[in-house]
Amino acid sequence: MTQTRQRGERAVRAVAGDLVELSHSLHSEPELAFEEHRSAAKVSELLAGYGFEVTPGVADLPTAFTAVYGSGDLVVGLCAEYDALPGMGHACGHNMIAAMTVGAARGLAEIADDLGITVLVLGTPAEETGGGKIVMADAGVFDRVAMSMMVHPGRADEIAASSLALADLAIRYTGLESHAAAAPERGRNAADALTVAQVSLGLLRQHLRSGQQLHGIVSDGGRAPNIVAGHTELLYYLRARDQLSLDDLRERAEGCFAAGAMATGCSYEVATVSPTYLELQQDARLLSAYREAIVDSGRPMVPTGLEGVRPLGSTDMGNVSHLMPVIHPLIGIDSGGAGTHEIEFAAAAASESADRAVVDGAVALAATAVHAALDPELRDELLQAHEQRTGGQPQTAGQRR
Repeated sequence: MTQTRQRGERAVRAVAGDLVELSHSLHSEPELAFEEHRSAAKVSELLAGYGFEVTPGVADLPTAFTAVYGSGDLVVGLCAEYDALPGMGHACGHNMIAAMTVGAARGLAEIADDLGITVLVLGTPAEETGGGKIVMADAGVFDRVAMSMMVHPGRADEIAASSLALADLAIRYTGLESHAAAAPERGRNAADALTVAQVSLGLLRQHLRSGQQLHGIVSDGGRAPNIVAGHTELLYYLRARDQLSLDDLRERAEGCFAAGAMATGCSYEVATVSPTYLELQQDARLLSAYREAIVDSGRPMVPTGLEGVRPLGSTDMGNVSHLMPVIHPLIGIDSGGAGTHEIEFAAAAASESADRAVVDGAVALAATAVHAALDPELRDELLQAHEQRTGGQPQTAGQRR
């Protein structure tokens, strides 16, 4: 381990108490997508206390921010997530993600001048729904970044995590209300349209391609049993291994949506709720450096291959991975076998095991950036790829020492 990496690790461990306190504070006040006002403030205020220059409200998103330290030509992006799940709190452990990111940023700030890097923390809201990173990327917030990293909690350490492309849709049916007993013949039942669509989707499942999935809920089923439903709504996620397969699935699913309207004489519309999430593509070179660092922290040796690994769901980090080299490994916590999006995992995300993972993840992220900065070939490739992507635009990440 180089002396520079050791200094970065010591800087992380020196603020371990701050990181755990932040993780627990976020956990105790969960906030939903685009509503993470307290959470964004807690994360950015701690970074400001560490000497970072914080810019709130980037990309016209009130709960997004950037925090920058250093002036090197290699800009290392660290993504902080902090949104929670409806009714389940931090059952995906985003409180831990934010704390790990802050810890890695603090460690890298200590050695930024030695490494010739700029540390850029991106406060990214609305990962669960809304695609905050996609909105930020479209607004140019990621333009100055050469590589991006984050670590997600899970049931076990997993290096080569993958995710599926996702379409987030709302399907709305409009019929004609009437008295369900006295004049049912006058109505056009939007609830029946919804039922026909769901039956059609259920039958479609038999013919889905490998990696394709669809699942949803009824978000509006009508007003009352004695009123023929005039308005109903489905919320559906369509998932696939890549964009091409997702386009195929959407075409077939939209036939099912149309069938509901055709069978009942209703009209319908399909609206996009969140931007399309792309599949995650992790960078093998950065993953190798992360794996070495996480094993050095005393965590179990984990395989690097994808064989037999179930996709972790979908994430807007996938879109970032189509722009630049990215890592998004999983770090394991003792959840009693519960997985993310289960209420037991929410409790585990503020446990002693989670607290250890916060520090271990932060140390490993910082060490990965050290490797990228000090490996001449990798550093040059990152800088050249960034220049090609941005057309050689000058860095504007700012400076704060």
